Amino acid sequence: MTKRCLIIGGSSDIGAATALKIAEAGINVAVHYHSNYEKAKELEGLIPKDRWISSYFGDLSTNEGIEFFLEEIPDEWDMLVFTPGNHSVKLMQDVTPLEMDEYYHIHLKSLWMITKKLIPHMVQRKQGNIVVVSSVWGEEGASTEVVYSSVKGAQISFVKALAKELAPSKIRVNAVTPGFIATKMNQSFTKDETMAIFQDIPLGRAGECGEVAEGIKYLLQEQSSYITGHVLKINGGWY
Repeated sequence: MTKRCLIIGGSSDIGAATALKIAEAGINVAVHYHSNYEKAKELEGLIPKDRWISSYFGDLSTNEGIEFFLEEIPDEWDMLVFTPGNHSVKLMQDVTPLEMDEYYHIHLKSLWMITKKLIPHMVQRKQGNIVVVSSVWGEEGASTEVVYSSVKGAQISFVKALAKELAPSKIRVNAVTPGFIATKMNQSFTKDETMAIFQDIPLGRAGECGEVAEGIKYLLQEQSSYITGHVLKINGGWY
């Protein structure tokens, strides 16, 4: 039977690349979007009709938005890829309480609540697969990105704990931690800043969204059937 995958943040650069990769692998795909409806519609045109399920709107930055989204999506999914995000570069003392709340809801509360909704069907079928896209900063921490680093680190703890809890039900839970990837989020860096980062990366370049998507696809497929609770680093050696 063809597997069904829900991609949270499916209109993001990494989310969209993942949707295309796993559809090519024979997995049926649905994507969540917030502000980028155009990208969701573009994906609908790019993914074969027999692999496309739907797109779902959701503002995951508030409790109310999360609840609305949960009411909109079905319960029955075989796979979940979680890759939504917001991001800013600020000193800790300049981050507002509202921004802190948004980070918490987008990166953690929505992850908890969406997973909670999807788990019962996976447990009933004794199969399932969850991949969370965290970040190198969730492992290492970053100056001027303290709140972002905090929630990304919490995602890694979530993955390791949930993997142990769900393993008896044959459900695998893993994470990927991208480094510096060529996304719109990283286009705010100047040319000099980007070149300085490249000098710190052993492979000397930014990663591509497709390279992250390949890692996610691997963790979703049977080739990785003995891997759970794992954090796959996709960072060009940037530790």
